[in-house]
Amino acid sequence: REEDILTNQSYIKSGVVLDKLFQSLLVTEVDYNDLLIGDKNAIMIAARILGYGKEYTVEVETPSGNKQSVEIDLTQLDDKEIDWTAIPEGETEITTELPASKRTVTVQLTTHDIQKKIDRELEGLKKLKKDASVTTMLKHIITSVDGDSESKTIRHFVDNELFALDSRHIRNTIKAVTPDINLEIDCIDEEDQEPFRREFSIGLDFFWPDTKL
Repeated sequence: REEDILTNQSYIKSGVVLDKLFQSLLVTEVDYNDLLIGDKNAIMIAARILGYGKEYTVEVETPSGNKQSVEIDLTQLDDKEIDWTAIPEGETEITTELPASKRTVTVQLTTHDIQKKIDRELEGLKKLKKDASVTTMLKHIITSVDGDSESKTIRHFVDNELFALDSRHIRNTIKAVTPDINLEIDCIDEEDQEPFRREFSIGLDFFWPDTKL
């Protein structure tokens, strides 16, 4: 069944093939739209191991600027370390004071449903040749500004009142409390045998091993 999903041209063209795959693997009663992005990444890693095995070869850049291939054991990937004390158990929102403006904002962790809304808005902006990936994301994850949860207030704040320092603070705050898989791996430089760490990227060949990029 999984192979049928991965080769379904309709799913591939509409960009939903991986979501269809992940949904087919879930055995627990859960609203897929409520899954955090980190949850989806964990399902993705598990699906790859089940379908094609635990070994995955990636290309990384060494400190000296060279490229080298590294084989990863996907079963050895750890969860990202996060600050569990910063967000109440069972909650998906966190309130923080911005360092520059001293204003208070509440932000929410990114779920599949929120990411879909972000992607749809970005697709529309792309047609207008506008690059606003960061501000679009912020408009969707900020749920209130100084207690005001009106969408127009949040959008005006992001477009006209948000300092760069505060924007970075919001993104770092969310990153610090978002559960995810740690994609950093330990490597050895083939040239000088020195150890280094790199975060690897997942390519198209993760689920389509025969794909040559």
